[in-house]
Amino acid sequence: MRQAEISRNTLETRITVRLDLDGTGTSSLNTGIGFLDHMLDQIARHGMIDLSVEAKGDLHIDAHHTVEDIGITFGQALAQAVGDKNGLRRYGHAYVPLDEALSRVVVDLSGRPGLVYALPFTRAMIGEFDVDLVREFFQGMVNHAAITVHIDNLRGENAHHQAETVFKAFGRALRVAAEVDPRSNGIPSTKGSLQG
Repeated sequence: MRQAEISRNTLETRITVRLDLDGTGTSSLNTGIGFLDHMLDQIARHGMIDLSVEAKGDLHIDAHHTVEDIGITFGQALAQAVGDKNGLRRYGHAYVPLDEALSRVVVDLSGRPGLVYALPFTRAMIGEFDVDLVREFFQGMVNHAAITVHIDNLRGENAHHQAETVFKAFGRALRVAAEVDPRSNGIPSTKGSLQG
């Protein structure tokens, strides 16, 4: 069962993430940040991941701690769910358009945290959501999932579309990388390990 449940409790946030990599794309999201809920739903639906996120954070200050800590907790749950990565495809990529916007995300379940992030937002805020927090989510996630992710927004004029294409593409790329490869005969690495 490629499932995980992780809780993270600090003085700033209380977060629980549950995920099932072999799900149907359903989600239950209650972060207190509407735009983030919308983006996490894209990961679930396009990644075919059943995802539940319950979060209470110090939103009276701003959304930074909550978004970053959700990324961290999601990353920890992902690391637990993929396990030793035996038999997985390891690599995945996706291009996703939304009207004028187009993004590419490439995922490597490498065992090493790395984020290459080229997302030149056309404005600083999407509603009440600070676009800088998109990077904070992904940085926290890759650090704790120990995966490598390359994010490139290739074009876009609408910041909402830019963000949405990235989250959709990440979900689709992760779905491919985490799929069981029927032709695999073990760990997809010449080192024999994807644990760092």
